[in-house]
Amino acid sequence: MKMKIGVLLSGCGVYDGAEIQEAVFTLLAIDEIGAEAICIAIDEPQHHVINHLTGEEMKESRNMLIEAARIARGNIREISTVTPSEIDALVIPGGFGSAKNFTTWAFSGPDGTINPKVKLLIVNMINIGKPIAALCVSPVVVAKAMQDSSVKPLMTIGSDKEPSPYDIKGFSSGLEAVGSRTEMKTIHEIEIDKENKIISAPCYMMDASISEVRKNIRSAIEALRDNL
Repeated sequence: MKMKIGVLLSGCGVYDGAEIQEAVFTLLAIDEIGAEAICIAIDEPQHHVINHLTGEEMKESRNMLIEAARIARGNIREISTVTPSEIDALVIPGGFGSAKNFTTWAFSGPDGTINPKVKLLIVNMINIGKPIAALCVSPVVVAKAMQDSSVKPLMTIGSDKEPSPYDIKGFSSGLEAVGSRTEMKTIHEIEIDKENKIISAPCYMMDASISEVRKNIRSAIEALRDNL
């Protein structure tokens, strides 16, 4: 029987939803290891809509589930219909949706909130010992889900030793402020928290080529499989 791996999508587009390339590379890597991807999203409005040409906010509203269905080719489940018993592992691709839709980290940093449906799925997966891969900025989602619990995830959000468009030190400090532990890792590395079965990979948190991101995600998905 094929492994079933949930892929939690926050929309469609790097600046207001799931990072499309990371999401597609995730789906490809899952298929390549002989597993089945179960795409998952929330049937709620995303925080806002960004014009990906100009970076400006648009005066319209979009739904996370409907937008994420673009990536999933329509084959997607609403998060409330998915139980941890149905999937063997969970992957959360990056994109600003993790920090705007799943959490409010983009606006409030470590003091922000997390969507309760997302928190419930993550907490339940970790409580029953099923692995999670958090890509790019998505360690903030796992960190907020496990805040104030006995689980102290060890994760990476990148490295300050190589070029990045983001404040890696600031993100790492924020993760630590909510109870997680951090390690600096480059685009050629992943972090494996063997105790809690949490894998993290920097992906586009670093200045990286599309092929480097592809390899980084493949490494994370292989580690996810090996920690089942």
